[in-house]
Amino acid sequence: MRSQTDRRPPQRSDHRREAILDALDTWLQESSLDAINIAEISKQAGVTRSAFYFYFENKGAAVAALMERMVDETLAVTETFTSAADSPRRRIYAMLDGLFAMRDRHRHLFKAMLEVRGSSASVRDIWDGARESFVESIAELIRSDRAAGRAQDGLDADVLAAVLLEVNDRLLERLTLGGPLTREQLMDGAAAIWLSSIYGITDVAEHSQETETA
Repeated sequence: MRSQTDRRPPQRSDHRREAILDALDTWLQESSLDAINIAEISKQAGVTRSAFYFYFENKGAAVAALMERMVDETLAVTETFTSAADSPRRRIYAMLDGLFAMRDRHRHLFKAMLEVRGSSASVRDIWDGARESFVESIAELIRSDRAAGRAQDGLDADVLAAVLLEVNDRLLERLTLGGPLTREQLMDGAAAIWLSSIYGITDVAEHSQETETA
């Protein structure tokens, strides 16, 4: 599927776009997006400034394109949660562990995304679109578990799934920016929300017991 951030005519294809993205990714590991200029990105990619603008309107659009590389990783995390046969606690903690690990691998990109999300429609569209694409599969899991008696009845499954994904969004933002809560507290807090909202489980501490006996 063609990237929505790509400005090229549909029939044109080469490696320069990926070289630009690789260069931007490298720069972001060393500096903030605001401190990086397009001349530096272009030089490292071995292209001209005009070549950069041929592919991307600005740095925000290039960040949006980099974000697309994370979509498959996020999809894999979500599929593990919705398809695994483990207990709700283990599935939810595995999902959160996967999200945390993805954020760790792309911490520099998350920081850049947060820098430009307010001003870049491309960044917002990709991030929001990726999150919303997982609503259906999680809502279907909720409906399935309710029908099987594993989950409690309650709020419309699509609405609940959407709100829980918003919680994960905020979790990743706080993990990136830092705050008063530790990593473990953030994970336990998010797990408590997922477990109580879907399954009516309030004792998150039992997760440690399951881990020890696994």
